[in-house]
Amino acid sequence: MKEGTIGKRRKKQKKMLTSLPQHSTHHQNTTIPTLKLSSLFFLFSFFTSHIHLVGSAIYIYSGCSQEKFQPNSPYETNLNSLLSSIVASASQAAYNSFALGNDTTNPAEGAIYGLYQCRGDLKTTDCSKCVSSAVSQVGLVCPYTYGASLQLDACLVRYEHIDFLGKLDTSLRYKKCSKSVSNDVEFFRRRDDVVSDLQGAMGFRVSTSGLVEGFAQCLGDLSTADCSSCLSDAVLKLKSMCGSAEAADVFLAQCYARYWASGYYDSSSDSSDDDEVGKTVAIFVGVLAGVAVFIVLLSFCRKSI
Repeated sequence: MKEGTIGKRRKKQKKMLTSLPQHSTHHQNTTIPTLKLSSLFFLFSFFTSHIHLVGSAIYIYSGCSQEKFQPNSPYETNLNSLLSSIVASASQAAYNSFALGNDTTNPAEGAIYGLYQCRGDLKTTDCSKCVSSAVSQVGLVCPYTYGASLQLDACLVRYEHIDFLGKLDTSLRYKKCSKSVSNDVEFFRRRDDVVSDLQGAMGFRVSTSGLVEGFAQCLGDLSTADCSSCLSDAVLKLKSMCGSAEAADVFLAQCYARYWASGYYDSSSDSSDDDEVGKTVAIFVGVLAGVAVFIVLLSFCRKSI
């Protein structure tokens, strides 16, 4: 499949996205300080910049652990080092994994394991941009959590307090099924050819059969046997959960498989099909700005009294 086809597919992929799921946030027992007008401008500019980041790479899913760490803890220090290493490495390679603070000279509560991976057809510059965007967003989506994963259309960033590297995990993280195709024997035959070919991928593979296209990928820390096992499970879920869908995506913890009918992502879309993630963040920013304005006005009133 040519690179242009994948590029056009990604541009139209917003039709298959769901809204950003809700996540728990970090709460501290502190009082809200009086905000100055300059603080309001800072907050507004900070969060509007994240709207741009979210729109720059299509959101697929995210996950956050329930446990949270304290600010200025050893874990936060190692997390910052990990994220910096991920961003630096992404300008050199499409995959890398890291383990920090896991030796006997460091406190056990500071240990962190992480990785990133870009889709196999990405250029190094595009990989770097995607990973940088994911790293910028992961702290906003999962604040102060010991574990987090953020899957964008073209890259994944994940970290945990426990060592998950190289350990097979086929738990379902995300699935999306389009409308069904009825009584199209040729389509089903071609679809089965594609997903069967994807099942044998080692790393990243693109497959086409007639008017059906698809690709699949395993994380770089999986062995050949575990990659095959993961993709077999992903393909099984594609068929069992999405049935006769014209397009389907299944993301497991360590691999994914996707297929679509050629032209599906090139069909004209309604202008109302906006980026749901962008709308979610925009609403959040609007609420935050409203609260900030209220606090500023309250401060002025108190001073006047």
